[in-house]
Amino acid sequence: MKKIVAVDLFCGIGGLTYGIKKAGIEVRAGIDIDETCRYAYEVNNCSIFINKSVTEITKKEINSLFGEKNIKLLMGCAPCQPFSNYRKDKKNSNKHKDWDLLNEFLRIIKISNPDIISMENVPTLQKERIFVKFYTSLKNMGYYVNYDVHNAENYGVPQRRKRLLLLASKFGEINFLKKDIKKVTVREAIKNLSPIKAGEISKKDFIHRASKLSNLNLQRIRNSIPGKTWELWPENIKPNCYKKKTGLTYKSVFGRMKWDDVAPTLTTQFYNYGTGRYGHPEQDRAISIREGAILQSFPKKYKFVEHKKKFKITEVARHIGNAVPPKLAEYIAQTIINHLYERGVLNE
Repeated sequence: MKKIVAVDLFCGIGGLTYGIKKAGIEVRAGIDIDETCRYAYEVNNCSIFINKSVTEITKKEINSLFGEKNIKLLMGCAPCQPFSNYRKDKKNSNKHKDWDLLNEFLRIIKISNPDIISMENVPTLQKERIFVKFYTSLKNMGYYVNYDVHNAENYGVPQRRKRLLLLASKFGEINFLKKDIKKVTVREAIKNLSPIKAGEISKKDFIHRASKLSNLNLQRIRNSIPGKTWELWPENIKPNCYKKKTGLTYKSVFGRMKWDDVAPTLTTQFYNYGTGRYGHPEQDRAISIREGAILQSFPKKYKFVEHKKKFKITEVARHIGNAVPPKLAEYIAQTIINHLYERGVLNE
């Protein structure tokens, strides 16, 4: 019986790999230039982590990972910061350097000839010429290609997170699986974690830790109402820049999450109360690192560092914020498996 085997490009700490594996697809290896991702990737996924730039991957190497007579799935999410709506310096960013990563993805497709391709990225990527090139190249290579913007909250991720999903197949038209999943709220996701204060680390889980807050920010969060903005604060604690006309548009910062809604889109700065609506719904602090991971749909026991001494809050938050939510990855895998059954490539 044929089986699906996958290789994960730009794998990071393994969010995509974890979800793909949970759906039943074997992931042979993850490839990433960031060595700091190795521990989390390997210990949680039992797959090989290859610390290399994708520019160094050869035809022999990629094909040895896939093996012969398997259904080959090549998947990945190239770093997407240049195309993100959250990037403040987009006009000055060197997009072409990052476009090269999508070109490298395309190069690896050409040398490995996978049966299925999965690409995930920010929605704004579809407006770029590099995406048109990527899509057109796949069509010219004989792939059936489908892409659309999906909201991860519809697939069990307790977070409002829109992502561009592209799937390509050699076996015929590939349609996204229709799912009817109840949305998971912030309350359902993190309510049962032990209460901690700003600057405190849980004795039960050293990943469950919250950043310190200044006295001024403590006053601000105590005056913050879930789902509302800093406009309701007393004048004496509002930042001066927000009192100006130009500052009135920055309403998505210094906010609290709402218990009975999904979380806002998490960035790599989710542990910082002032960078978004990342205040805990009722505790006077920003969400913890563990809470951020759970809101990205990582399981509660997912390991990020080997021990306390190796924990770096900015590094772990970057890993989590940049990850593909595992529940979204699981949906991608289920779509692929369903497609292969529909096309008769897999048998019941």
